[in-house]
Amino acid sequence: MELTPGQRFVTFSVVVLVLAGLCVYLFVPGSPTGAAARGRPRQSASSQPTSPAATRSSPPGSPPSAGPTPDIYSWLPFTPSGLASAARVTTTFAADYGTFTYRQDTSSYLAPMKPLMSSQLAELIGRAFSAPGVVSARRSGKQVSVGSAVITSLRAFGPTSLTFVVTVTERISGTKGAGRQIANYAITVTGSGGNWQVSNIELESAGNL
Repeated sequence: MELTPGQRFVTFSVVVLVLAGLCVYLFVPGSPTGAAARGRPRQSASSQPTSPAATRSSPPGSPPSAGPTPDIYSWLPFTPSGLASAARVTTTFAADYGTFTYRQDTSSYLAPMKPLMSSQLAELIGRAFSAPGVVSARRSGKQVSVGSAVITSLRAFGPTSLTFVVTVTERISGTKGAGRQIANYAITVTGSGGNWQVSNIELESAGNL
């Protein structure tokens, strides 16, 4: 039987409504099928997502956490500030040791070092500086030297002494031109805390007594 125009309209409307309802059922979030259509399992209202922190674990084979860094100065007879003070005295003394001019007498050469060294060492260095052959070579060549010093290692230590290996560079100018002389010394300082005094200097290869 052929439908009248009015019946066709009603039938079309019903079909549209059914299709709309089916779409809602299939694709609207919250419906069982809609959740599955997006590839995500549906969670119940009481279900909570697992915290990443709760499931995170240490990677296999990871090393155990390290403990506190040991304070090595608690094992040594000096403090960091004491070591720094001894190093400053050493490098200042060594730079002055390598600094001189042919115009100087022994007293003026020793003057900047005297507060930093023992009187016995001052006497020994003074004798070496004023040796006739050394003085003659220095004056005839009109030698002027500017010294600098760098500590390369700590060779020995005790309750009241430290021995550093120090590289002393002398930049020498004179009638024969300019040059550079480098030597390694073992320099011993004695004292404690912020009070240190150079008590000995020897070539590194000769040791330090």
